[in-house]
Amino acid sequence: MERVITYKINNADAGKQIQAFLLEKGFSRQNITELKKMPESILVDGRWEYVKYLLKEGEDLTIHIRESASSERIEPDEMPLDVVYEDEDILVVNKPADMPVHPSLNHYHGTLANAVAYYYKKQRQEYIFRCINRLDRDTTGLTIMAKHMVSGAILGQSMVERQIHREYLAIVAGEDIEDEGCIDAPIARKSDSLIERIVDRDGQRAITNYKVLERRNGLSLISLHLETGRTHQIRVHMKHIGHPLVGDSLYAPEYVLMERQALHSYKLTFRHPMTGKEMIITQEMPEDMRRVFFPDR
Repeated sequence: MERVITYKINNADAGKQIQAFLLEKGFSRQNITELKKMPESILVDGRWEYVKYLLKEGEDLTIHIRESASSERIEPDEMPLDVVYEDEDILVVNKPADMPVHPSLNHYHGTLANAVAYYYKKQRQEYIFRCINRLDRDTTGLTIMAKHMVSGAILGQSMVERQIHREYLAIVAGEDIEDEGCIDAPIARKSDSLIERIVDRDGQRAITNYKVLERRNGLSLISLHLETGRTHQIRVHMKHIGHPLVGDSLYAPEYVLMERQALHSYKLTFRHPMTGKEMIITQEMPEDMRRVFFPDR
């Protein structure tokens, strides 16, 4: 994967070392270390320079990223990939249900990583899989991937600083849920399970905001905004307040209705890692959730 980024140095940035300038742009120190290993990766007006070079107004600083390796142990699998948005720096896809994001022990194929690897193999591009917002296997919707090490570093930091806003759609049991609310309840792993989580005062703080969009047939369609990103956070929190997700066989086996939990990542709002432009990407509710909540449409 290759990416060329050019910055025009203005008066405010004149006198800064290249390294300091790049750190201000969001490059990580590891990014800069890797760039120094790449031939002619840091150019000023077309000539190679050290990262301690002092920039001058009017100069063009060009960063040439070359990544010649692909992710180890992620084999390309020919699978459909629903690409919602793509440019030189990021890829956003609509992940289907029954698809893990990453390969795991005894599950090396059939994941989103395998599908993305094949997508770029067809284009004869090397690609390191960098998923920014991970989803459960059966949660559908928008997932961001960084296409190179710099966009990966910037988006990764954005996640840490909670600057990537994720909104979900969910179908929950019951129509008597409050119109909107904030669930602030710590989550921990259940002592006798490797998978299941519970609300526990000794767990990690978790905050989920929700709003009811519509009620019908004993169910409620809600939107949710996360302030934290704990494992199974939405599923655990909604069970905690007595309105579990339908189809959630782990946390609400009594509410079958569909073959997976009714949870969809429908909206992402974030700053583009290289341009700084606000990005708002949406993806409509999938058909299986639509059939459950709107059976007459």
